[in-house]
Amino acid sequence: RELLDKKQMNGKCGLYAQITLEPGSSIGYHVHHGESETYFILQGEGEYNDNGALRGVREGDVTYTSDGCGHALKNTGKENLVFMALIIYI
Repeated sequence: RELLDKKQMNGKCGLYAQITLEPGSSIGYHVHHGESETYFILQGEGEYNDNGALRGVREGDVTYTSDGCGHALKNTGKENLVFMALIIYI
């Protein structure tokens, strides 16, 4: 669910949204070019791939992927993984 549309973000952000991943679902590994992305975990738990390094994430955790780096996120829990995603143009 996008919280602001592109016009409201004044061309500075590509995405500001609340995202829900069901158990077993994932966002595949991808690299950011000309932008950074931050996740704030609201609920659930998962496995975060930070440019090739894997680590667990859970409620309250924050991740940051800088320009030129990649990441992925998988819900490894039994409940929905809910998080905020923010993409900022560099």
